[in-house]
Amino acid sequence: MSAPPRIVRDPLWNTIRLDATAMRIVDTPAFQRLRYIRQLGFAHLVYPGATHTRFDHALGVYHLATTALRLLRERGGVPPDVWEDAELIPYAALLHDIGHYAYSHALEELETDRVPADHEEISGRFFEAPDLKEALAPLGPEAPARIHALIRGESPVALRGLVSGSLDLDKQEYLRRDARFCGVPYGEVDVDRLLQGMALLRDPETGRWEVGVHEKAVAALESLLFAKYQMFRNVYWHHAVRAATALYKRIVEEAVGHGLVDPEELVGPTDEELLYEITRRAQESDDEVPERLATRWIPALRQRRLPKRALELTAADLRGRRVEDWAVGDSPWKRAVEDELASELGLEPGEVMIDFPAKRAMFQLDLLVERRDGAVERMGPGGVPGLLDLPRVAGELYHTSRALRVFTFERRRLEPDQLLERITRPA
Repeated sequence: MSAPPRIVRDPLWNTIRLDATAMRIVDTPAFQRLRYIRQLGFAHLVYPGATHTRFDHALGVYHLATTALRLLRERGGVPPDVWEDAELIPYAALLHDIGHYAYSHALEELETDRVPADHEEISGRFFEAPDLKEALAPLGPEAPARIHALIRGESPVALRGLVSGSLDLDKQEYLRRDARFCGVPYGEVDVDRLLQGMALLRDPETGRWEVGVHEKAVAALESLLFAKYQMFRNVYWHHAVRAATALYKRIVEEAVGHGLVDPEELVGPTDEELLYEITRRAQESDDEVPERLATRWIPALRQRRLPKRALELTAADLRGRRVEDWAVGDSPWKRAVEDELASELGLEPGEVMIDFPAKRAMFQLDLLVERRDGAVERMGPGGVPGLLDLPRVAGELYHTSRALRVFTFERRRLEPDQLLERITRPA
């Protein structure tokens, strides 16, 4: 006789029922670690309620996965082989964030010599943990590898779109949860309508089955895309959130660059563990940069004395100019410009940060749509005229949601020409 489901009360989805395998996963140290990694990094410094965690979010995605599978099964009408690996989908949903670094996505913006890999790839290391291996053992010896493939979007099975894709349950969950805990209305998505509108559809060109949506639910899909735009513009890319993120990245970059932390040591620590360990090691060093970390930068981050905006340029300000690709990430060329500006502004090296966040897949669309007459067609980045038109203006929305900012550790003023001549060129 199988064990009864464990009930978890959730402020978003009310009741989440975890089966025995899910409970074994949740009870592992690797998963419990997610309780101490904030879902939104430093957004709580702007929105005090945004202290929810990757743990909460993962339970929510598991809940949506079990609900979506039940609805798809009730709908029926597909060959038996379409359900391959269906039993693994809820656990892939539960484990999709297992590899996250401290403060979630921030460190993935660093150069590759500073961090080992993105969190999807890193999740494979956690599958090697003995406790998690044991928790997954009843699913078969190949389950960890198959779950990891689902998380990375590399699985060939028809149901992979529930875990990674344009309509994946991760997006539906985090938009609703983030908006709720930030106390903003922007992320309200009609998740119930999207779940009801999901369908297993056959690609008319390849003959392969995949997760798609019925035309009747397209309006809800459009609301999801616009909610994502609003959340990036108002929450994820809020100027103070980006200032804190820039300072945190600079702290870790310097800690790695000066040998206080090995890049491999970034895998595993929770939010507070990583900052504590960097602080401890910096205090034991007599060098100038570690001393600055311990006495100036980390205390400033902890006490919300964030870098100030010396310059902010909107899409209108950047019209006719293109920001160089090397200035978008955290490249050595960008750091050279930042330190040159720091010298000109009378600041220490590392105390000027150029920030131009990127999310090129913000409006990514690649899914099948079943029309009212039963025809199936693929919806790509341009949408389908007359059916879903938001992606047709996605480029402009993405463009207007971004701001090029220069943050300085102490208040300074920077003229646009001082920056534009260095990091942009005519469009």
